[in-house]
Amino acid sequence: MSLSNEQMVEMLHTMIKIRNFEDRVQKFFADGKIPGFVHLYLGEEAIAAGACACLRDTDYITSTHRGHGHVIAKGGDLNLMMAEIFGRTTGYCKGKGGSMHIADVDLGILGANGIVGGGGPIANGAALAIKYRGQDNVAVCFFGDGASNQGTTQEALNLASAWKLPVVFVNENNGYGISCPTSKSMAITDIADRASAYDMPGVVVDGNDVLAVYEAVFEAVKRARNGQGPSLIECKTYRWRGHFEGDACVYRSEAELEAWKEKDPVALYEKKLVEEEIMTTQALEELNKKVQGDLDAAVSFALESPLPDVSDLTQDVYA
Repeated sequence: MSLSNEQMVEMLHTMIKIRNFEDRVQKFFADGKIPGFVHLYLGEEAIAAGACACLRDTDYITSTHRGHGHVIAKGGDLNLMMAEIFGRTTGYCKGKGGSMHIADVDLGILGANGIVGGGGPIANGAALAIKYRGQDNVAVCFFGDGASNQGTTQEALNLASAWKLPVVFVNENNGYGISCPTSKSMAITDIADRASAYDMPGVVVDGNDVLAVYEAVFEAVKRARNGQGPSLIECKTYRWRGHFEGDACVYRSEAELEAWKEKDPVALYEKKLVEEEIMTTQALEELNKKVQGDLDAAVSFALESPLPDVSDLTQDVYA
C-alpha cells in the first residue's frame, strides 16, 4: 500500500468538507431553518474519508442515521445534499427524505438509514449481486457501536462469512449508543473480537487517524475483491455533538469531550501534512477557502430552491 501526495491531500480535502458541512448544518438547525432531526458526524471525519478513499465509483456503501460524512466521502454532490437537508425539491430525494435518507445509487451510495443496524442486510444484498455478476466490486457497511448489538448486524456478519460475500464491515465505535456507554451495553471491550465467531478478520484501529483507517480498509477491500470474503474493522472514535442536535449530553462530562477534542482528526492530519512538507500552510489555507466557497454555493442553491408542493405528497410513493 502506498499513497501519493495527491491522494493524501485529497483525503484531507474530504475531511475538511465533512467538518465544514456539518458545522453549517449545526448552525442552520440551531436557527430553526432545517426541518426534522440531524445527527452530526463531527469528530468522526477520518473514518469516512479513509475508508472511501479505498473505493471505486462502482463500489457500494451503506450508511447510518449519522450519514452525511459517508455520502460526502463517496462523492456526493454538496448542492443536492444541502437541498435535501433543507427539504427542497432539488435535493437528492426531492426534499422528502431529509438528513437520514440521502442516497445516490449512481455513486454506489445505497442510502443513509434511519433504522439502527439496517445497513448490514442491504450491504449483503449488494455484495451478493456483485458475486452473482462475477464482478470484483465491494460493498462497505458503516455501522455504529449501538448497531453492533442488533440482530440484523449479527445476521449480516454470519451470512457474509457463510457465503464469502465481498463486504467490509466498518464499525464506528464512538463510545455511546444514544446515551448508553458501550461499557454498559456489551461485555467485551473490542467489537472486532466478534469477528472470530464468524471466521473473518477483525481489526481495531484508531478511528481518528485517517491513514490507519485507510490502511486497514485497503487490506480488507483487497481481500474482498480477491474473493476471500468479509472483514470487520472497528474504528475507535468519538462524536463531538450529541446523538442528535438538541441532545443535552448529560450522560458524559465536558472533560471527556475536551480530551477527545485534543485528538481532533482534522487538525492532527493537517499538522502531519504540513510537517512532512506534503502541503504548505498557504496551500492549506487555500484548500479551506475553496471548501468554504463550495459550501456557500451549496447553501445558496438550497435556499434558492423551492419547497415541495402538497400535490407532490404521493409522488414516488410505492407502498
